[in-house]
Amino acid sequence: MIDQLPGLQISKPLLESLLKEGTVKVLKPNTVIIDENDYIRNVPIVLSGTIKVFKVDEEGREILLYYIKPGESCVMSFLGAVCNGTSKIRAVVEEESKVLILPVTKATELIRSNPAWLEFIFQLYNTRFEELLDVVNAVVFQNMDDRLWELLRKKVVLTKSNEITTTHQQLADELGTAREVVSRLLKQLEKKNKIQLGRNRITVSEV
Repeated sequence: MIDQLPGLQISKPLLESLLKEGTVKVLKPNTVIIDENDYIRNVPIVLSGTIKVFKVDEEGREILLYYIKPGESCVMSFLGAVCNGTSKIRAVVEEESKVLILPVTKATELIRSNPAWLEFIFQLYNTRFEELLDVVNAVVFQNMDDRLWELLRKKVVLTKSNEITTTHQQLADELGTAREVVSRLLKQLEKKNKIQLGRNRITVSEV
């Protein structure tokens, strides 16, 4: 299982240690791993598949923050658990995923006993910070059509497939905009031959 992890950030020796402390589960799409305002009991480490992390405002609008890819974890959940606080984000399974569920008590103990785990947390925190800066930059400076195209490209890279299974509403939720806006922009992309639209499916012609 360890040898099959693509884009592995976590080292194999560290992962082997973590596997002894946690439980591996296979989770279906749309499974909520962490919800907002929940007390965090476990830290998820993705072995395969993808988990998306987003923020929901008071009006129920969502904005995608980042994806957790194989070999990565949700550092925001870990930091919240260490501070004994509640979650400020929601993490949902994007595609069927194999996830190592590590109890928070074990995760905090490993900080003291395993320097490689602490180094992994710091590296992951730096990665997530850069991704959040990218989100801020996109929201403030990019047009919605550019943000939509970038999201489609990112999904192609993550799934390693030019065919994306999603709805216009799901894309709108991830971008924090209206479905009508996304539908209009997708039609424009189709006219430019960049994508082909189907029922709950988008085929990206170029990346």
